Amino acid sequence: MLRKLFLLIFILVFTTIAPQKASAQTDREAVSAAEVNGTFRSHFSGEYEDSYNEIKILALGKGKLKVGFELIYPYIDGTGEQSANMGEAEGTAEIVGDTATFTNEEFGQCVIVIKFVKPGIVKITQQGSDVECGFGRNVSADGTYKKVSTAKPKFQL
Repeated sequence: MLRKLFLLIFILVFTTIAPQKASAQTDREAVSAAEVNGTFRSHFSGEYEDSYNEIKILALGKGKLKVGFELIYPYIDGTGEQSANMGEAEGTAEIVGDTATFTNEEFGQCVIVIKFVKPGIVKITQQGSDVECGFGRNVSADGTYKKVSTAKPKFQL
């Protein structure tokens, strides 16, 4: 009986403390402009290791970021030549804590979530197909990106 009571108390304590610690380690209340500003790249592997997707980010203040995506999908075409499908997007994302959300409804429901994992690293998750995001075939923003420049990025538009 005492053993069951001890086990029950242990389970209750563990289940109430563990989730708080896990969320405290992964979610931050805010990220600095220095961490946000710059150019981030996600390199492909294998025969396409010289190719990469790129995101430019600039903190605008008041919970807004200017973002620009330059994305590719490298492949070998029917003639054996290297080719690539491309995708671009640019606009304003809203940031809350360590997570920014970019929405583009020009071609359908496209949401790109930018998670600032730690300084110099962002994880991008695309919700919506390549078509819905206005990208070329098989082009996706998904991936882990590393900061390659801290300079204020220049945007196309």
